[in-house]
Amino acid sequence: MPSYPRVLVAGGGIGGLTAALALARMGCEVQVYEQAPELREVGAGIQLAANGTHVLYALGVGEALKALSCEAEGKEIRIWNSGETWKLHDLGKVSIERYGYPYLTVYRPDLLGVLERAVRGEKRAAIHLGAKCVGFEQDEDSVALRLEDGRVVMGDALVGADGVHSRIRQGLFGADKPRFTGVVAWRGIVPMERLPQRMMRMVGTNWVGPGGHVVHYPLRAGRVMNFVGALERSDWQVESWSARGTTEELAADFAGWHDDVHALIRNIPVPFKWALMVRPPMERWSVGRVTLLGDACHSMVPFLAQGANMAMEDGYIIARALTELPGDVGSRLQTYENARRERTRRAVEGSADNIQRFHNRALAEPASAREYVSREWAGAPIAERYEWLFRYDVTRVEI
Repeated sequence: MPSYPRVLVAGGGIGGLTAALALARMGCEVQVYEQAPELREVGAGIQLAANGTHVLYALGVGEALKALSCEAEGKEIRIWNSGETWKLHDLGKVSIERYGYPYLTVYRPDLLGVLERAVRGEKRAAIHLGAKCVGFEQDEDSVALRLEDGRVVMGDALVGADGVHSRIRQGLFGADKPRFTGVVAWRGIVPMERLPQRMMRMVGTNWVGPGGHVVHYPLRAGRVMNFVGALERSDWQVESWSARGTTEELAADFAGWHDDVHALIRNIPVPFKWALMVRPPMERWSVGRVTLLGDACHSMVPFLAQGANMAMEDGYIIARALTELPGDVGSRLQTYENARRERTRRAVEGSADNIQRFHNRALAEPASAREYVSREWAGAPIAERYEWLFRYDVTRVEI
């Protein structure tokens, strides 16, 4: 039986808190260090497929989140200007029947709150706020995490869950070189009562068009609609979720799109925009007693709806590696990395591939648009694109 290490987690986002909860539930001493003064995710939606909700049910918090979320009935594809519609796939009961777990559309702060309460339920003082991580040192016996206020905390392992601009990744491998995709994304939350009755449905919709696409889906038991719009443009390259834009600029970006798209846009109280960057898959995530998870090591554009799911899977597999495997901490972390590298690489590349799939020039004209959608979103390509994602079982996959 391996000894259980004391684990430090840098970052209190979705991946970091999932790792902390899994580690605590499996018997590890764990401490989370988050730079923000309060745990507060940006107000945006995420989609949790069966592979992600499986993690939450395995950790005992699935029903708590489901009560705050929407169990979408299905997904559909619509053409940007005509509004013509194709069913993409059923979700709802079908997700449970086929994969064992629901497909939920979730408000990010709700997910973060469920995870935070569960971690504090395991150990009230496990989460440290206002604790910015600035560096670390390690030797054969331990790892020391340095905080901005001068404190140094000691552990047996360090997990860098500190996001796309990870200080832990920089400490391991130096500065990275993100590449701008040429795509700017907009996001916003729309109160459902502001929308036309025909749009108040428990369905996720992907609008596809030449050079852009829009995704919207319900959140918070149907009280709000999440909006994400992506457009090819080169004049904005700030990689931040909290840069404000204007409704006028957003509407101009989607000029000529269907009235339903504009019904969403004009009812967003505050739209935000961010530049989408891509980073090549990393050859390594782990050095000795230090490893990475989620966006710190495999950030992806949000076009496969799998970023949060992948981070949550990482967190659960880290906990399994550190509690189930023999050997020293470094070898267990390397086993975690080996178990995750290929799957996450495939997700990163699949999400990037969807830029051209969603933005194809064939969508410009009605006849070619119909033929293109029928070909790209027919049964066989969809199954190939998503089955391998949804069927993943964190509790049983070999590590």
